[in-house]
Order: sequence, then C-alpha cells, then structure tokens
Amino acid sequence: MKLYTKSQVIIYTVAGVVLAASLSTGLSLSLLNKSEPEKTAEKTEISEAVPEAAEEVFEFQKTNISTAIPAANASDYTLDEKQNISVYEKCSPAVVNINTQVTGVNWFLEPIVQDGGSGSGSIIDRRGYVLTNVHVIKGATKIYVSLSDGTQYEAQIVGQDADSDLAVIKFNPPKDTELQTIAFGDSTKLKVGQKVIAIGNPYGFDRTMTTGIISALGRPLKDSSTNRIIRNMIQTDTAINPGNSGGPLLDTNGNMIGINTMIYSNSGSSAGIGFSVPAETAVRVASDLLKYGKVRRGTLELSVVQLNNTIAEYARLDINRGLLVSRTTKNGNAEKAGIVQGTQAVRYGYSNSIIYLGGDIITKIDSIEIATIADYYSALESKRPGDTVTVTLHRNGKDREVKIVLAAPAEKVNSL
Repeated sequence: MKLYTKSQVIIYTVAGVVLAASLSTGLSLSLLNKSEPEKTAEKTEISEAVPEAAEEVFEFQKTNISTAIPAANASDYTLDEKQNISVYEKCSPAVVNINTQVTGVNWFLEPIVQDGGSGSGSIIDRRGYVLTNVHVIKGATKIYVSLSDGTQYEAQIVGQDADSDLAVIKFNPPKDTELQTIAFGDSTKLKVGQKVIAIGNPYGFDRTMTTGIISALGRPLKDSSTNRIIRNMIQTDTAINPGNSGGPLLDTNGNMIGINTMIYSNSGSSAGIGFSVPAETAVRVASDLLKYGKVRRGTLELSVVQLNNTIAEYARLDINRGLLVSRTTKNGNAEKAGIVQGTQAVRYGYSNSIIYLGGDIITKIDSIEIATIADYYSALESKRPGDTVTVTLHRNGKDREVKIVLAAPAEKVNSL
C-alpha cells in the first residue's frame, strides 16, 4: 500500500472537487439547450426575414420617388425659365466659336505657326458672315469658325474697325447648309434693370449661357489696345469671361442688343462688370464693313497735335488741353470753315517730326470735350460724310464756334 503525505491528500481532494463541479455545469448547459429548440428556430427565421423586409422598403422608396418627381414638361417651368430656354434654343445655333493661328518665331528665328486666341461671334447673314471683335482676330494668319453642329470652316476677314472694336469675317458653308442667324435689336430703347442674356465660349466652353441685367448705359471706355474711346457702351452684370468677346448680348426676345467686348476686372475673370458695344453702333459699322471693307466716317480735313505742358509752355499758350491744328488741307472743309493752321515749323518728339505752332486749338466737337486724340476720333465715330458738326476753337485766348460739313474719306467698295 502506497502512503501519501498530508499535503498530497489535500491537493488531490481539491482537484477532485473542481473536476466534479465542471462536469456538473457542462451537463446542465447541455440539458438546457435541448429543452429550447423552438427559440433557436425563431431567431433563424427572423434573421432570414430581414433582407426581404429591407428590399420591400427600398421598392417602396423607389415608387415614391418616381411618383413624387415626375418628368418635367413645359408647364412646370417658370416664366423666367421659359424665356431663357426659348432664347437659348433660338440663338445658340447662330453663335460660333472662333479660334485663330498666328505666326511666331522659334529659337532659330524661323517663322512658325502657333495657336492664337479664341473668342465668339454671331452669324448675321446666311451666306456665312460673322460679326465679332477686332481683338479676337487681331494678328491672325488663319481664322477658324466652329458651328454648333461641330463642323469647322476657315474664315477670311471682310473688314475691321478699330474705333469700335468690331469686325466682320466670312466662311463658306456648303450649299445645302441652312445657317441660323441672329437679328439685331434696338439698343436705343434699353433700360437699366432690363434682363439680358449672353451666349459665348468662355474659356473654350462653347455656347455657354449666362444671365443678368443692364447695370448702366452710355459708358465711355478706352480700349487699352488701340487707345481709342468707345462711347455709349452697355454695362451689364451678366458673367462675361475671356472667350465671350464677340458674342451676342441678347434681350428676352432673342434679339442682339449688344456685342460683348470687354470686362473690368483686377483678376482677368468676370467681376460682375462687363461691357458691350450697342447694336446701334454694330448695325452701322457692320453695314459699312460689308459694303466698303471699312467704316465710312465723316472727316475733318486737317492734321492735329495733342497738346501737353511742354508744347503749351514752348508756344506760350494759355491752355494745355485740346488739339492744336497743325495743318489744314488746301480747299478742304476745315479751311473753308475758317479754321486757322499753324505757321511756325518746329521739330517735335523722338522722331523729330515737324509740327506747326500758332494755329487754332480744338476744344470741343458738338457736346464732346476734346482733350486727346482718342476724344477726337470718338467724337467723329458715329458721324457720316455730309453731317454737320459744331467745332469749338480756342484762338488768342478766346473761344469761338464754327460749323463744318464733314467730308468723305477715300472709299473702296467691296463686292458682296
């Protein structure tokens, strides 16, 4: 017989008790599980039913969405939306995208053709005549016109007018092509606050439409590229960006009441102040460009020099603003009206050109103050040969007025 110590007896006794307790607990759990088979089945059925319920809810939601938001029809649009849609559908096919190529030089000073600028234009005649801005096609060796259907044609310059920044170009569509045109509206009846719409190709996004109002009328602005003042510009808050130039500014009937030309912005992007040449100017300019290749404006037959402090001090004049009449054309309209030309020949400027001092100083034409050459051209921009203008002259410290019938420039008639 094997003998155990007291400590061994205690250890084996405790181990036996623990083993017995474990066996008793396992048996109880087994009996419990066998006595609740129905509850397990219920859990299984619930878990299988959840996806089916979710699918029914989803189908219900889809049904409600389709019935709550029906397909829109014409009667669902507001009056404002209907106007926008109507103008866009009517006019967008007549708005073209213009891209140019210019001649540059490479590192070896060899001439190369490279991409130029881009802009917009409006088809004004079914034969392919397009109205745009001069600065859109300036310096171009090739001009391409893209239509709304994606076709592209090369265009030629018919005529351009720097004083109004307007140009007419022409492309030759196939004979069976029916071009959509935009009609001119009456810009003389515009009101501040009137709704206007612009369609163009800002940043190359062709036929983009923006809306706004006329925010001011009759704005005179200087074109920095030509140093000419364009008068009676339409100011609008309609978003106009690079690429909109040359595109139409439309009224709610789809008539072109302006040609988008420039923006006022510190960043170069739209800042809510855009400017358009009024349709009244565009009709007159486009008509002359189509017929003569240039604008047929009335002229004063004389040459002038813009006054400054240097000339005024040297000639001991009592004013330093205005245009000094250097020479008048012999038997011309200025001479016949009594305008006095200069008599003292002097060299002036870096080119040492000869000017004549001692003549009259033009300070006003009609109601327009004349301080610069830009003012002078701007005052005559809308005048025709045969029109009579009132010219204010400063002579020997006194002002006087003379009436002059404007002469016609040399003309060249285009065949249409």
